[in-house]
This record gives sequence, C-alpha cells and structure tokens, in this order.
Amino acid sequence: MNHSNEKKYNKVIVILSVAIPLAVAALFGVKIDLELPFFLPPIYATINAITALVLIMAYVAIVNKKIKLHQRFMQTAIALSLIFLVMYVLYHMTSDSTKFGGEGIIKSTYYIILITHIILSIIVIPFVLITYVRAITNNIERHKKIARITFPVWLYVAVSGVLVYLMISPYY
Repeated sequence: MNHSNEKKYNKVIVILSVAIPLAVAALFGVKIDLELPFFLPPIYATINAITALVLIMAYVAIVNKKIKLHQRFMQTAIALSLIFLVMYVLYHMTSDSTKFGGEGIIKSTYYIILITHIILSIIVIPFVLITYVRAITNNIERHKKIARITFPVWLYVAVSGVLVYLMISPYY
C-alpha cells in the first residue's frame, strides 16, 4: 500500500480531528445530574500515566525492531487514550470544575502546564491518526517521519495530564 491509500483516510482524519474537540467542548456545557460510584480524576490520571509508559515501551520495541510488539503497544495507547477521553468527558458532565488553589509561581506553572496540555491534546489528534494510517497502509518511511513529531507531543500530553491531576488534586 502507498500514499494513494492514505488519501482514502484523509476525510475521516479531518472529520475526527475537528469533531472530537468540538464534541468535547459541547459536552462540557451539558450537565447530567448523576452521582458516579467512583471518583474519575485519579482513574483517568492513571490511564494517562499508563499511556505514557505504553508509548515509551512502543518506542523501545520499535528501536529493537520488534514491529508486532510495537504495533500492539500503539493500539493499546490509542485505546487507552479513547478510554481516557470518555472518562474525562463523563467527569466534566457530572461534576463542577475544580478551581486551582495554589498561589505564585506554582499557580503560573500549573496554568502553563494545563494550557499547553489542552492545546497539544487537540493538536495531537490528527498527528496520531495520520501516523496510524501511515502504519496500516504500510507507508513506513512517511510513518517514521511523522512519528518523530507525534511521539514526543503525545508523550507530553500523557505526562502533563498526570502533572495537572497531581497539582490540582489537593483542591478536589
């Protein structure tokens, strides 16, 4: 398969890259009067941490030319990210946002991490999808090129999600 096979996926990538952030933003405005049996933030923060570890393991696997293992890790990372997204939206639909209570430099640091996390979590969506499509269409050279960008951004989003949770957790 080659570059022309990738083009078949472009419409889906564009639609998902626009629809996911818009749906998340729209769902933030929806409030459901539902008390969940568990507190989601530590769960989805843990999923972010596991995603970061899986991404690192995928990188190590591909460096060691273990392609099938790399593929399984990457599919796992995508699945974990989807589970995170569902839990994150569900939490914000059923709970009020928590205000950060820190002061001074810690407050500035928190907001820098939070804002970059949010922006990059939106930007990384098409990168993940394009990288994945290039892999499944066996366009490995183009896959490698974009993966060099996708990997650090996705890893930052996963790690910064954990940091945001750890920094705001005293204020829940």
